[in-house]
Amino acid sequence: MAPTSPDRPDLPVHRSLLTPLAFLERTLVAWPEKLAVVDGARRLTYRALGGRIYRLASALRAAGVRRGDRVAVLSPNSTELLEAHFGVPQLGAVLVPINARLAPAEVAAILEHSGARVLLLDAALAAEGPARPPRAPLVVWTGAGAERAPAWGEIGYERLLATGSPEPFAPEVEDEEEIISITYTSGTTGQPKGVMYTHRGAYLNALGEIVEAGLQPSSVYLWTLPMTHCNGWCFTWAVTAAGARHVVVPRVEPAQVFRLLEEERVTHLCGPPSIVLALAAEPPRPGYRFPGPLRAVVAGAPPHPAAIERMEALGAAVTHVYGLTETYGPHTVCEWQEAWDAEPPARRAALKARQGIGYLHAPEVRVVDADLRDVPADGETIGEIVMRGNNVMKGYFRDPDATAAAFAGGWFHSGDLGVMHADRYIELVDRKKDVIVCDGDNVSTMEVESVLLQHPAVGEAAVIGVPDERSGEVPKAFVTLRPGRAATVEELLAHCRERLADFKCPRRIELGPLPRTPTGKPQKYKLREREWGGRPKRIN
Repeated sequence: MAPTSPDRPDLPVHRSLLTPLAFLERTLVAWPEKLAVVDGARRLTYRALGGRIYRLASALRAAGVRRGDRVAVLSPNSTELLEAHFGVPQLGAVLVPINARLAPAEVAAILEHSGARVLLLDAALAAEGPARPPRAPLVVWTGAGAERAPAWGEIGYERLLATGSPEPFAPEVEDEEEIISITYTSGTTGQPKGVMYTHRGAYLNALGEIVEAGLQPSSVYLWTLPMTHCNGWCFTWAVTAAGARHVVVPRVEPAQVFRLLEEERVTHLCGPPSIVLALAAEPPRPGYRFPGPLRAVVAGAPPHPAAIERMEALGAAVTHVYGLTETYGPHTVCEWQEAWDAEPPARRAALKARQGIGYLHAPEVRVVDADLRDVPADGETIGEIVMRGNNVMKGYFRDPDATAAAFAGGWFHSGDLGVMHADRYIELVDRKKDVIVCDGDNVSTMEVESVLLQHPAVGEAAVIGVPDERSGEVPKAFVTLRPGRAATVEELLAHCRERLADFKCPRRIELGPLPRTPTGKPQKYKLREREWGGRPKRIN
């Protein structure tokens, strides 16, 4: 299959268009017969995957989709969702990936706000059917049962592909600053916003993932991270660029993950600490270790050292990265130093839990005070983490005011508080909205959560400030126990008192499941809404 990049006489000889669509073209030349996708019983070579992608692009064009139109996808991880990451932007349209765990009203709001003309909808989700927005898109059914779905289904996905051509054609992209995707924030602090990614940013971020995760043509990547979350941190494009294998799972179930790790000889996976903790909590047998070298890239919420230590005890090499939806996913990485290998396991995990330094293509990250001045690199002075450069979004879709606020002073304001260490590695302390002010003293919820996670029975912990007449607010912990483990509230309180100053200790602990975003992160704002009962919480 020959490359199809167009002749661009408008570009100087020393430049080419930066778009991740070029990765597919190259891989189709280098490894056309290599296994590209394992999705249940389905196994596709790169030649077959490429043919399906070009069929999708040409079929959508024949259906009236044009450059700049939005095409939404509501699906768990699937071959179709992976294909959409290439097929939709191939004709210059904009991909809008929607998390399959969102409520119907949330889906409808995203469809309305994005103005999607087409919705690729997984048939298994139809029973929970998102209500159509006023300007209903064309609906294309995907997944099992798609061809039989009677309700809204104008056409099934495979029937749509049959109307297209597998012949490659040049990407219909004129400027690398065009929008490739609008990805909606996960809603940890409220209403999601549409984050605009460009072809150029996606290209550079994907290259960064190849470098930092060590992807090679021999790599086998297991999709424990939703492809809808920051476009799978751009691993949708990165794995393809490397000529590696995608192993698709629609949802994370530890037993299935361990089976695929062994059957497919998985070398890489990504996800938030909740996934790492779930795997570490349910190994197939006592003394289990992963069957081969496994690189686990962890981000999405600040990972506690206990989570890293548990995963590495199973034989994984953990790479800790940090970023936000507004930075295409990861922006920094805790680059490992050989000298740290000699440290005890707990100390190594604590060092690795730091957020580190900027990616190779995105080195600009600072910790600043309210006047955008750098805080001292003493590991103690707290400031806000700000970034700029290749890894930062173009802005929020149809929200210039929010964009201007986020880019105040020429830097993207993360809303995360952190410190700068003497070695220039940054470390998160807390979200601005999460810091607890107790009798005038600041309490880091992350510090309290980390102590709770040191208890062998604790699987996850979320700490917030709750109202208190004398102190203003005090810490309260919400704890989920590990499967098969038991602990009383009194035991957990005693555990905290042995390790924390009195004002930092939770006054109360509540056992049970945590409310979560569709990407698995605890929704602290929902806990706060419940505890504060409509009273305003002071934000410092």
